[in-house]
Amino acid sequence: MRNLSELSVTKVQYYPTATLALELIEKFPPDLIMSSMYPSDISAEELILKIRANPTIEQIPFMLVTSESSHEILDTIKQAGAVAILKKPFKLDELEAALYSTADTLSIDEEFLDRFAWENLDVLIVDDSPLSQKVISQLLENIGITKIHYASNGKEGIALINSNFYDFVITDYNMPEMDGKDLVAYIRDSSNQQSVPVLMITSERDEKRLAAAREAGVSDISDKPFDSIAFKELISKYVIDDA
Repeated sequence: MRNLSELSVTKVQYYPTATLALELIEKFPPDLIMSSMYPSDISAEELILKIRANPTIEQIPFMLVTSESSHEILDTIKQAGAVAILKKPFKLDELEAALYSTADTLSIDEEFLDRFAWENLDVLIVDDSPLSQKVISQLLENIGITKIHYASNGKEGIALINSNFYDFVITDYNMPEMDGKDLVAYIRDSSNQQSVPVLMITSERDEKRLAAAREAGVSDISDKPFDSIAFKELISKYVIDDA
């Protein structure tokens, strides 16, 4: 709270338990929820899943502040669409960057909208997490993209790619049936859209596996949680700059 105050964020409500927070944020929705990894009653993992399961508050950005480093423990929170994970101890500028990203996620960038006819684009999201699909589509909608299609794994993605044309594809890496690397390989080697930009947004950390995705021909790879400002720059790079 002291760090927030230094950044001129003064409208801050503190809740001692996650249960109380869930009860009150539904009545008084905040612009951002910040949580430690282990509140006294339920974990941050349980908290974010409860938030995402409640239609009234599911779109509220969630930021985790933690010293936890286990990929397995953090992955669920990443998949649920956390806007940022701040590792303790964090610097003031790191908190500031996370807050700017949150503000960008919430807002519609009119200047960015005017740069391109976004409403004409068709986008395919391939991700087995419905929560990740929602987070990505919210960002796309904020820049004016409304023609959004979904697949929950690479095989479903291939079926759609074989019957539709897309301006770009956003895929996860780890999925059942067929992963993102094999999907990219199929697009580059066997589809009729071999040059379509494919962006991979993933929590995968294994450098060998990521290298295999790059070798397969992925256009770019972004970590989860991803910075919304960087996300827009990526879209610009592969859509506007190539137009």
